[in-house]
Order: sequence, then structure tokens, then C-alpha cells
Amino acid sequence: MLENKTMTKYRWTICSLIFFATTINYLDRAVISLLKPYLAAAFHWDKIQEAANYSNIEIAFKIAYALGMLFAGRFIDKLGTKIGYALATGLWSIAAVAHALATGTAGFSLARVFLGVTEAGNFPAAIKATAEWFPKKERALATGIFNSGSNIGAIIAPLTVPLIAEKLGWQWAFILTGAIGFLWLILWFIYYEVPSKQKALSQAEYDYIHSDKEEENQTTEKVSWVRLLQFKQTWAFAIGKFLTDPIWWFYLFWLPDFLLKQYGLKGTAVALPTAMVYVISSIGSVGGGYLPMKLINKGWPVFKARKTSMLIYAFCVLPIIFAQLLGSLNMWYAVLVIGLAAAAHQAWSANIFTTVSDMFPKSATASVTGIGGMFGGLGGIMLSLFVQKRMFVYYESINQIQTGYYIMFFICASAYLLGWTIMHFLVPKMKKIEI
Repeated sequence: MLENKTMTKYRWTICSLIFFATTINYLDRAVISLLKPYLAAAFHWDKIQEAANYSNIEIAFKIAYALGMLFAGRFIDKLGTKIGYALATGLWSIAAVAHALATGTAGFSLARVFLGVTEAGNFPAAIKATAEWFPKKERALATGIFNSGSNIGAIIAPLTVPLIAEKLGWQWAFILTGAIGFLWLILWFIYYEVPSKQKALSQAEYDYIHSDKEEENQTTEKVSWVRLLQFKQTWAFAIGKFLTDPIWWFYLFWLPDFLLKQYGLKGTAVALPTAMVYVISSIGSVGGGYLPMKLINKGWPVFKARKTSMLIYAFCVLPIIFAQLLGSLNMWYAVLVIGLAAAAHQAWSANIFTTVSDMFPKSATASVTGIGGMFGGLGGIMLSLFVQKRMFVYYESINQIQTGYYIMFFICASAYLLGWTIMHFLVPKMKKIEI
């Protein structure tokens, strides 16, 4: 073991596994947004009931996801990446399939709670695995690659879910997509192991993975939430997630509805423009990790490269304010602008996740990621309760839903610059914490 001096590239096999898990995670999450018209027809919801019931179902998911995130990080840090990731994926796959048994708003809300709690394990496990398998300079790129799985899941969903619903019924859309997670589990147990136990890993690659000198003497001691919340670095990450995570969830859960209300698209007609948004965002996810790596290779300090990249991505979201104006000329202009904003979010996301492993020891990465994920979930809940649920229902009732979407796009545009500014003042310079 680890005697081969030839540089292997097994770490990218691990990145591929995480990518596929994230794809499945978001595929299962996105299914219900595409079945909204089918569920409204099946359960005889009128327009107002549809908006209110869907908001309630979405809020149930977000509450469960936020609470699940807090405990998922501790869960992953305690059990380790291999077992923790496998349990989370197996359970959320069961939850996804269980949606097919729902018979109304209460049933869907219960299924979404189960899905939210279990899906919360994906990102803490993914970030921990990335910290275990990649040196600092490659972590944003690896994170960008696996995080692009969220885009691929969102692309696959509109291309398959409406078709399945029309041909086989909405229940089968949940069953078939949910079952994919069980196939991933087989691959995970075949190929995943920590670097020190992975026989397919060469000594040269092992040394490269552990080439960050400041991480050589890191503690392996588990750290309590109370201790972690004493650090400004934790709050910088948490607030950044609180302000920007809800924006991605807005795209994920409400984009099909926007295309329906603004342009009259529904069923399979919504597939191509929705998929296009996520194709563009995939490019942003990978490119978002590539830019800081290039800057680091040019000699930039890690944190400066990370912050500069995130500021650039924050500015790239601003054109979404003009989405509806451009869309009045041609729908595809709106799709391109929303796609640019989604790409900028994914680029931002690849880097904000990586700040955790930049600032914290590997033994705490999943816990901090969980704390930040919980705050991101809370932000999503607040957005749904005080903006989407009240605002969208109100504007729907007076037949001016376009005004509601304009306000939401303005919120999307401002969230990242506000998040970057707060993070900058909390952590102006890179400092690895000592526990």
C-alpha cells in the first residue's frame, strides 16, 4: 500500500462519486417542482390553493433541511465519511420514493420533512470527503465539479419528470428517480475509502494530497457546536450561506412556475428553457473553482484568491434585475440572464464551501458545513414565509404575479454583494483557527 511512486489520480474518482451523489440529491429535490401542475389537477387545487399548498410543502422541506443540516454535520464527523454518506443517501432515497404514497398536502409535507432531514447529509459529507482527498489549491475546483451535480440533477429533472408523469403517472416520477440512489450505494462501497486505507492510491498521490504544511499537525479532536460558534470564521460562513442559499432554492423550486406564469409554458414545454438555465450554471460551477486555483498557482494567497473570485461572482448576479425586461423582447434573453445568475451562484457556492476547509481542521469541516447549511435553510424558510408565501399569493390574487417575480429578482441581485461585504468585515484576513 502507498509504495507506488507513480502519481495516480484516484482523488478524481472520489470526486466523481460525490458528483453523482449530488446529482441524485438535487434530482430527488427538484421532482416536485415539475409536478406542481399535475398535483394541482390530481387534488383539485385552484390557483390560490396551488400557490399556498406548494409554499407549505416547500417550507416543510426547508425547515427539516435546516434542522437536519445542524445534526448531519456532527453525524458525519462522528461516523466518518464512508458510513455517514451511505446512510444519508440510502435514507433520502427511501424518502424520495415515499412521495408516491402521498394523498394530499399533509402527505407531501411529511414526505418532504423526511427528505429534508436525510438530504441534509450530502454537503457536510461531500465537503469532508473533499478535505480528506484534495490539497487546498484543488479543493475549490473539486467542490465546483461535484457541486455541478446539483445542476445536472436540475437538468435531468425537467427532461424526464414531466414525460414520466404524462406516460406513467406522477407517482412513478418519484419512484423511478428515488430508486437511483440505491444504485449509487453499490458504487460507493466498492470505490470509497479514506486515503490512508485506499490500496489504489500511490504514495506520490498520497503525499500530494497531504502537501499542505499547515495541516500536518491538525487536531483530530471532535469540536462542540458551542466552541465552533465562538469563532468569527463560523459566523462568516453561516451568514454567507443564510443570504445566498435561498436564492438557489428559489431557482430550483420556482423557475418552472415563473416560466408558466410569465410565458405560459407547462408540461414538457418547460423542459428546454429550465434545462438551459442549469447547463449554463454547470459551467459556472466548474469555472468558479478553476479561477481561484489559477490565482493560487500564480502566487496569490489562498484567501485573497478565494475572496476576489467571490466578489467577481457577486457582480455577475446583478443583470438578473433585467430578466423580465429582456424577456419581454424574447423569452430566451430572460433564460440566459437567469442562467448567468445561476452560474454565478454555483461559482460562489464552490468557493464559500471551500472556505470551511481553508479555515478549519478536517475534523470540524462537516460540523461547520452543517451549521452553515442550517443557516442557509433558515434563510430559505424566511424567504418562503415572508416573501414567497405572502407576496406571491398576494400578487397571484390580483393577477400581477409578474410584479412579485420582479421583486424576487431584485432580492437575488443584492444578496451576494451583501453577503460578501459582511464576510469581509468578519474575516478580513485568512487565519487558520487553532482548536
